[in-house]
Amino acid sequence: MHNYRSHTCADLKIEDVGSNVRLSGWVHRVRDHGGVLFIDLRDHYGVTQVLCDPDSPVFSQVENVRSEWCIRIDGEVKARDPELINTKISTGGIEVFVRDIEVLGASAELPLMVFGDQEYPEETRLRYRYLDLRREVMQENIKLRADVIASIRRKMWDIGFREYQTPIITASSPEGARDFLVPSRLHEGKFYALPQAPQQFKQLIMVSGFDKYFQIAPCFRDEDPRADRSPTDFYQLDMEMSFVTQQDVFDTISPIIADIFKEFGGGKVVDAPANWEIISYRDSAISYGTDKPDLRNPIKMQNVSEHFRNSGFAIFSNILEKDGTEIRAIPAPGGGSRKFCDRMNSFAQKEGLPGMGYIFWRDNDGHMEAAGPLAKNIGPERTEAIREQLGLSVGDAAFFLGGTAKSFERVAGKARNVIGDELNLIDKNRFAFAWIVDFPIFEKDDETGKIDFEHNPFSMPQGGLDALNGNPLSVLGYQYDLACNGFELVSGAIRNHQPDLMFKAFEIAGYGEDEVRRRFGGMVNAFQFGAPPHGGCAAGIDRIVMLLANQENIREVIMFPMNQRAEDLMMGAPSEPTSEQLMELNLRTIPNS
Repeated sequence: MHNYRSHTCADLKIEDVGSNVRLSGWVHRVRDHGGVLFIDLRDHYGVTQVLCDPDSPVFSQVENVRSEWCIRIDGEVKARDPELINTKISTGGIEVFVRDIEVLGASAELPLMVFGDQEYPEETRLRYRYLDLRREVMQENIKLRADVIASIRRKMWDIGFREYQTPIITASSPEGARDFLVPSRLHEGKFYALPQAPQQFKQLIMVSGFDKYFQIAPCFRDEDPRADRSPTDFYQLDMEMSFVTQQDVFDTISPIIADIFKEFGGGKVVDAPANWEIISYRDSAISYGTDKPDLRNPIKMQNVSEHFRNSGFAIFSNILEKDGTEIRAIPAPGGGSRKFCDRMNSFAQKEGLPGMGYIFWRDNDGHMEAAGPLAKNIGPERTEAIREQLGLSVGDAAFFLGGTAKSFERVAGKARNVIGDELNLIDKNRFAFAWIVDFPIFEKDDETGKIDFEHNPFSMPQGGLDALNGNPLSVLGYQYDLACNGFELVSGAIRNHQPDLMFKAFEIAGYGEDEVRRRFGGMVNAFQFGAPPHGGCAAGIDRIVMLLANQENIREVIMFPMNQRAEDLMMGAPSEPTSEQLMELNLRTIPNS
C-alpha cells in the first residue's frame, strides 16, 4: 500500500465497503459521541468521516488529535445506516473504522478556525494565509481561478493564437501608474523596472512579424489599492493582432469572454456577444455617470437642463448661467415616497454634495400629483415636461444634480447604482456586457490649462494627422473598454504605429521628439522599419474570477495577496535590505526627517 494513501478523501463509495484503505489529510473536526470518536478527515478533494471506538488498538492516540492536525489513518470501509447517510458529500454513504493512525504534522493552537463560517479580520487572514486557504470557500475560489486560466489558454490556442513570454525585468515606461524600480548591480546608479504591462513588447512582437500573440501576463504597478484592484501585481489575458480593425478585436475576444462566463458563471444568464451594446465614452458618462456601467440596472440618466433654465428654482437656474454646466436627472421607478427621497438626499450629502433635488409623483384622489420642493418651485408645466421626458408615472421619483459634469458625475453614477439596488431593479442573475468606445485622447487641466493625455497615449487617433492638427480636446482614439456588471474587464486599443503621428500626439501633450525617443526609443525605432497596423486588448484575470466567484474583493481570488497597505504580512514584505545588499548595489537609504 502507498505510504500515505490508497484513496483521496473524496473517492470512497458504497462499492468500497469491506475494503481496507489508507487516507491522509487534515482533521476538519472531532466529535465525541458517548466514547465513540468521529473525525471529519479533509484533503484537497473532499471529506471522509472516520470513527474510532474503544475497541480500536489506537483509540488512545485518536483521542489526542485536534483540529488541523495532519494525520494518516488505516481502516475498514463500512456502510452507514440509512438514516445516517450524508447526501451533502460524495462519501456520505460510508465511513471508515480506524485501525491505525500516524500523526504526520501536529498543529499548534489555531489563530483562525478552518471549520465553519467564522469571520476574522483580514489582517489575521492574510498573516496566516496558508490556514485561510484551507477553508472550503478559498479552496473553491483558487481552483476556479486555475480552471479559468486553463480554459482561457485552450480557447486562445483553438482560435490560432500562440503564447509568447515577454520580459519581467525591463526599462521604466510611463504607462499610467508608478513603476517598481529594480537597481542594477552591474550598472551603478541605473535601474530596471518591473513592467506595468507587456504593452511595448507585444507591439514589438507584431513588428517582428508574429501575427497573433497572447499571454497570461503578470503586471506590476505601484497603485493605491481598491476592492477590485491589487496594489502591487495582477494578471491579465494579454493579446495583440496585426492587420486588424477595432471590430476585429471585438469579434475575437468577445466569444472568449462570453464562453468563460457561460462555463464558470454558475448558470447565470450571459448576454450573447451579438447583443453587447457599443456605447461611446461620452454617452456612457451622461447616461450612467461612469465608463464602466452596470447594465443590469435599467436606469439611464438624462440631461434636463432646459426645464430648469430661467425657472423658479434659483439654485439650478443660476448654475445654468455658467458655461459648461447642466442639470441631470436620475429616474427612480418605484421610488416615489418622501422617505426614500430623503434617504437618497442624505446619501448625496455623505458623498460631499449639498444634496440632491427630487420630485416624486403620487396619487391624489385619482389624479397624479407631483410633490417635493422642486415641483413647487418650477410649477406644474415644467414638472410634467420632466415626467414625460423621463417616462415616469405614479409611484416614481426623479433626482437631480447640477453643475459641471466633473463636479457631480461620480456621485450621480454611484447614486444610480444605489437607487437601482434599493429598488430591486438590478438583475442579479445576469452578466451584462458593453463595449465603451471613442475615448478622448487628451484633456485640459482646469487650473493650469495644460493639455495632457487623458487615456492611452499609444492609441491611434481617429482622423489621423488631420484630427491632431485640429482641436486636441475633440480628438478621439480607437480605444475601448469592456464593462461587465459595473467593472472594467477589458481595455485595449488600435495602436498608433506611425512615428509622425506619435510624435505629433506627444507634442500636443508637451513632450518633444527627443523625450519621446528617450522614453520609448525601442518602440519608436522599430516603427521606422515597416510596422504593421495592429491592435489588441488585455482582460483582467483577477476581476473576471472575482465576478465568477461572486466575491466583492479581489483579494478573495488571489492566492497570496498584499493587504491594503501593500504589505505581505505572511512573508514580511516589504523589508529593510541588509547593509551588504545596499553596498553591493551602491545604494543607501535616506530616512525621513
